[in-house]
Amino acid sequence: MGSTYFRHYGNFSKTMKFFNHILKKDYLNLLNRYGHEGVLALMDATPVDTGKTALSWGYVIEEDKEKGLITLTFTNANVVNEWANVAILLQYGHATRNGGWVEGIDYINPALKPIFDRLAEEAWLEITERY
Repeated sequence: MGSTYFRHYGNFSKTMKFFNHILKKDYLNLLNRYGHEGVLALMDATPVDTGKTALSWGYVIEEDKEKGLITLTFTNANVVNEWANVAILLQYGHATRNGGWVEGIDYINPALKPIFDRLAEEAWLEITERY
């Protein structure tokens, strides 16, 4: 059976410089800005009856350093009967007490798509900019 031989010249200084550059970026500020923009877009797009659901939007940023993940999650605190999130009922539809069905309105995805597109573009530029 044959063997494989590797010979390496040089070092990884450029690679390490790139990774150190990425680690120093402040992604939390970027996510906070887009989290705030997303909340405003969701408030504006939410169907209004009393306005409570539209005013109940928020966001949470969670960082899992062990896995190297940062998550931006949009939340809505308008919950009825301790289990029914009104924003989700509006988005996907729901049954009524008399056996009917109220069709959902896709308002969340169109409101957040331009926000996510800009966030992805800006994050990519932040990572790939020359150092």
